[in-house]
Formats: sequence, C-alpha cells, structure tokens
Amino acid sequence: MNEQVTVAETLKTIEAMLAEAGITEGADAELLIGHVLAESRGRVQALAIMGTEISAEDHEAALSLASDRASRIPLQHLTGKAAFRGIELAVGPGVFVPRPETETVAQFAIDALAAVPLGESAEQPGAGPIAVDLCTGSGAIALALAQEVSTARVWAIEKSPEAHAWASRNVERLGDERVTLLLGDVADARELLAPLVGRVNVLISNPPYVPTGMVPRDPEVRDHDPELALYSGADGLDLVRVISKVALDLVTDGGTLVLEHAEQQGASIRAILQADGWRMPATHQDLTFRDRATTAVR
Repeated sequence: MNEQVTVAETLKTIEAMLAEAGITEGADAELLIGHVLAESRGRVQALAIMGTEISAEDHEAALSLASDRASRIPLQHLTGKAAFRGIELAVGPGVFVPRPETETVAQFAIDALAAVPLGESAEQPGAGPIAVDLCTGSGAIALALAQEVSTARVWAIEKSPEAHAWASRNVERLGDERVTLLLGDVADARELLAPLVGRVNVLISNPPYVPTGMVPRDPEVRDHDPELALYSGADGLDLVRVISKVALDLVTDGGTLVLEHAEQQGASIRAILQADGWRMPATHQDLTFRDRATTAVR
C-alpha cells in the first residue's frame, strides 16, 4: 500500500464500505478513524480537510474496524465507549448500548431532581435529593443524574452480572462517590433499597419494553444487545407493571416516576400507572416527535 494515503482518502474508503453495508451515518467512519488515531471526531474532520497523511499501519487498522462495523457489529463495541449526554461510558458485549433518545428521557428526571429543595429529601440538613435508576445497564442514566445534579445521591440496580460489570467500571470512574450500584432484580428493589422506602424523590427506568414476538429489525440491536435488556412479555410491559408497584413504596409523596417506552405504549402505561394510584400520568415525545417517556407523580 502507498504509505502516502491521507486521512481524507481513508475516510472516503470507509464511508464507501459502510454505505455498501447499509450504514449511512457519516459519524461512524470519523469515529472509527478517531479511535485508531486517539483523536476526537472533530479533529479527524480537521485532519481530513488539511490533507494530513495517515500511516499504513493506522490505515489498515481503520479498515479492519470498518470491516467489522460493516458486518453490523455496533460501533460502540468496536471503540469500547458510548457517549451519553455529557459523559463517556465504557460499553461492550453483554450490556445495552445507551441510545440518544434516552438522553431526552433522562432530562425529565434531571429537571425533577433539580427542583427538589435542598434538605427536603433526607434526615440530615442540607442533604441532596435521592434518585433511583432501575435496569441501569451501563449506568448511563444514574451517572448522568449524578453529573448534572451535583447535590443528588443516586442508587442504581442491574440484574445482569455482565451489564453490572460494565456499570461498575463506569460508576467507579464517574460516580463521584454519590452513585451506589446494586446487583439484583427490580422485583426485589423494595428489599434492596429498604432504607430508601418512602424517601426517593425521583425514580427512573429504561426497562426492557419490546414484546417477545417483535424481533428488532436492526442487526446491531437484534444480534448484539442482550435479550434481558430488550424483551418483557407479550405486550412488552411486564416489567413496567412491576416497576409501577415497586416505585409506589419507594417514592415519596410528590415524587416523580419516569419511564422510557416504545412509541405505541404511552396509553397502556398511563392506564397501568393510574390504576396503581399514580397521579397525573403524562406521555412526552422525544426529539423525533415520537412518544418516548411517561411521567407520573406519587
């Protein structure tokens, strides 16, 4: 291979490889090259514009990663990291890769936490609000809450040992000693979080919500996301029903419940919450104008 190949030429080659595989998101090529060069996406764009050369070794490494990506291995599994709001998470096989739409769901919890008066949530004066993240996966939501509400204390529960291992890495690095991670089943949350019963200001979850008979179309999801993080009964709402009842014990009067879900599930979830005794259930759209989150008040 000619060692004088440029970043721009490598970028063009990878974009063509990915396009042939049906992957048209331009960021993927830039992020793969950035991973090889240990540079940001913006820096890769600048290097391409400047006509900067890339070594034969780095060129081949980038093409190898592109070949893996063309086989529909998730980009985040290849780079080992995923961006979520203002943080960068370690991810890989065995954990659900956080999605951009979940960033908008997390905002409802962040806003609710930020609105809690300091000291109102706990016995000691000046203590911050309490949040719980069920089905935490990589720890994305829990860590975003802690990062963006500096007074918050966050507890997170994950059932999968594989996902819990990824979350542990992220919590150790980003948790600021304000995120407590537990391995366990959501159904046992009341027992796992016994000291928090009736004291939680915000409980949020991005639970599995895909109906068991509805296999996701995208290979990245279907073949690489863990089934435990995807499927939840015939209508996809089995775990939502569990969370609704568990959260009633944990959340304080006036506290907030936030649930992520599929576009068609808002009405069903509002009915479940209302029947269980939650007040003011409301469904909200994401940035693509699809129903994505339902909130309710204890």
